[in-house]
Amino acid sequence: MSELSKRSTVYFEANVHQALRVKAATTHQSVSELVNEAVRLTLREDQEDLQAFAQRADEATMSYEELLEDLKIHGKL
Repeated sequence: MSELSKRSTVYFEANVHQALRVKAATTHQSVSELVNEAVRLTLREDQEDLQAFAQRADEATMSYEELLEDLKIHGKL
């Protein structure tokens, strides 16, 4: 673990903790490594979502009623 690492207490449900311990043992990683990678993955997904949102911010909006009508016109409903 890096000397720049920070310590934090995290409480897991018992079954989640057991699954983490088993996965850590079978993949020769620590629970901390698994949790860090999972958090990084979640943060990357959030970043991708925010980028996609920003790219679509100027798109025209459609009401629910308009959406239903569009789906009907195109044979989706």
